[in-house]
Amino acid sequence: MVQPVPPASPVVLLRDVHLKLESAAGPVNILKGISLEVGAGEKVGVVGPSGSGKSSMMMILGGLQPPTSGSVQVKGHEVTAMSEDDLARFRRDEVGIVFQAFHLIPTMTALENVAIPLEFAGAPDAFERAQASLEAVGLGHRLTHYPGQLSGGEQQRVALARAFAPEPALLLADEPTGNLDGDTGRQVIELMFDMAERKGTTIVLITHDPGLAKQCDRTIRLVDGLIVSDGREAAPRVAKA
Repeated sequence: MVQPVPPASPVVLLRDVHLKLESAAGPVNILKGISLEVGAGEKVGVVGPSGSGKSSMMMILGGLQPPTSGSVQVKGHEVTAMSEDDLARFRRDEVGIVFQAFHLIPTMTALENVAIPLEFAGAPDAFERAQASLEAVGLGHRLTHYPGQLSGGEQQRVALARAFAPEPALLLADEPTGNLDGDTGRQVIELMFDMAERKGTTIVLITHDPGLAKQCDRTIRLVDGLIVSDGREAAPRVAKA
């Protein structure tokens, strides 16, 4: 008798996550009990008004901000139980992050910028993998260019290449097209989704653009620190020929 295959564990698992921070006016409740599951390879768009807790949730997922309470698991790792050294290794090995600002080191070439996380991980082939990642985003001819010599779209492609080079399980993207014009932004998002599909990477994408969110498999909406809707209402993307 063939045994049923058990379902894969979610890459992201949040359980009753709260975040309370102190301010000059007193404590501020930013997240008020977030629970969320995201499966392997899933692309989730996160929308909501400014101040709703979207970026705070992303910082918690990336191990950059500890929650006040609750459970945060990424690929089976209980993030809240990690030491600072464990968190650094976790971010290096399991999480890629792309921000609205490109965060490239201006004195390093595109190749050097992408090779940095691989070198930190001790990869002996860091520069070979960095070159392959840049070629995958169409920048094989820009390896020796510095950020100041690249357009905004090219700089964000370098940031994508850097995020994907270590082959993370989870990519966190916070308004990745915010500094780009419409056409360039669409190209960057298409590239990001295509790379994620090839590598099986899970994406959590924060955006103010409802059209962009609808390109994801699923959209969740945060309001005042709570998830108020969670639906698979996105239209499917058209695959390239």
